[in-house]
Amino acid sequence: MENNKNTKHELFHEYYARWINIYKEGAIRHVTMQKYKMTQQWLVKLIPDLEVCQLNRTTYQQLLNDYAKYHERQTTMDFHHQLKAAILDAVDEGWINRDPTRKAIIKGKTPREKKQKFLNQFEVHKLLSDLDLGPTINWDWMILLIAKTGMRFSEALALTPADFDFLHQTVRVNKTWDYKNDTGFMPTKNFTSNRKIQIDWQTVIQFTELLKGLPEDDPIFVKGKVWNSTPNKRLERHCKNVGIPVITIHGLRHTHASLLLFAGVSIASVARRLGHASMTTTQKTYLHIIAELENKDVDLVMRSLSGLSN
Repeated sequence: MENNKNTKHELFHEYYARWINIYKEGAIRHVTMQKYKMTQQWLVKLIPDLEVCQLNRTTYQQLLNDYAKYHERQTTMDFHHQLKAAILDAVDEGWINRDPTRKAIIKGKTPREKKQKFLNQFEVHKLLSDLDLGPTINWDWMILLIAKTGMRFSEALALTPADFDFLHQTVRVNKTWDYKNDTGFMPTKNFTSNRKIQIDWQTVIQFTELLKGLPEDDPIFVKGKVWNSTPNKRLERHCKNVGIPVITIHGLRHTHASLLLFAGVSIASVARRLGHASMTTTQKTYLHIIAELENKDVDLVMRSLSGLSN
């Protein structure tokens, strides 16, 4: 039978490509759209001849297993979630008899040993002491600012002099800079990413001088096309100079959050400062640190209780 559109005999990867265009194009961020398109390319590779109606629990599980040979479990889980919505729509249309994703088992390669994502307080001090903080804006000033605010790289790139409120010691985050596609200012990742971040008086004094005479609405760190590899290489050099683990610019955000958590700042406050959509995101991202802090709390509780006498 001919592979007409909107039939159960359409190739599944073609149906999925069409489904992305109908339901996702223009509704999600460009970077998320790229992930959906990558999923579609894997379908072409793994099930080039599978028709929509041939999708059942066995063929779907086999697809997940084949994908899992090349990917870690979390990535396979994301792949599954991206396919599930499209498959359920095909079930609703009557092209697939019943939900083939039900009770799917998610496997995956053993995760690679993860590189250290953040620095401790001692390492941060060593890093900051190696920065070249001259009288004009450079990447080292951005490294300092992200270490002190925890903002995302794209948020820091979008900062203009108008975003600094020195009187109230805050920096406003209300946009990002699209350095990947070079299209200029863009909205923030989500609504809660719009925030004001409190900064210390020392940073206030430093940036008051740095921003003098700069155009109010021009991004302070952007001078032509930006690649994130440039500040990352600079950060790597500083880490190696002072003999600390090499982290990325995004690792500075993790560093900022972990220092606050270890200092006893509440998860709610850290979530607000980072612009997380919910505290759940913060808890999931910093689970290992929170577990460590809970162990400390247990010791504290036990010491307090042993101090009580009847």
